[in-house]
Amino acid sequence: MRRTLRVAAYAVVVCDGLLLLARSPVPGGDPEWVLPGGGMEHGEDPYDTVRREVEEETGYRVEVTGLLGVDSVRRALPRRPLRLRRAVDHQAVRLVYEGRVVGGELRSEIGGSTELAAWQPLDAVTDLVRVGLVDTGLRLWRERPAAGRVGQAEG
Repeated sequence: MRRTLRVAAYAVVVCDGLLLLARSPVPGGDPEWVLPGGGMEHGEDPYDTVRREVEEETGYRVEVTGLLGVDSVRRALPRRPLRLRRAVDHQAVRLVYEGRVVGGELRSEIGGSTELAAWQPLDAVTDLVRVGLVDTGLRLWRERPAAGRVGQAEG
């Protein structure tokens, strides 16, 4: 089984009771809301990754105001016959930062991994179709655990 590792950085941006999210299309399924962020490029600092990714996905420039925590998930991804690839043992390491908007204007990403950026009321997030990292990010933001970890999440 092939093994892969992806390191990514995401932002929890809350302003006036609203959470900044991006929506990601899912082939054959309902789009999912995600924290703005994404994969590090080789040689890139995670701090720079989160700032770049938030701007790409939402149009906003953010100031990183803190590291909320680190989340890690591991899962086996099945072999995909159409792509003739082996099954994959995939691990995702996700650094979750707190951010504050300091410039730019809300817009959706063009030609990227997300299709829509929007502010969502904090009290309505549980009603959204979302990846588990949204809940993990909000727990880190609310609880601010000293160890920077709240447990495992999916997605």
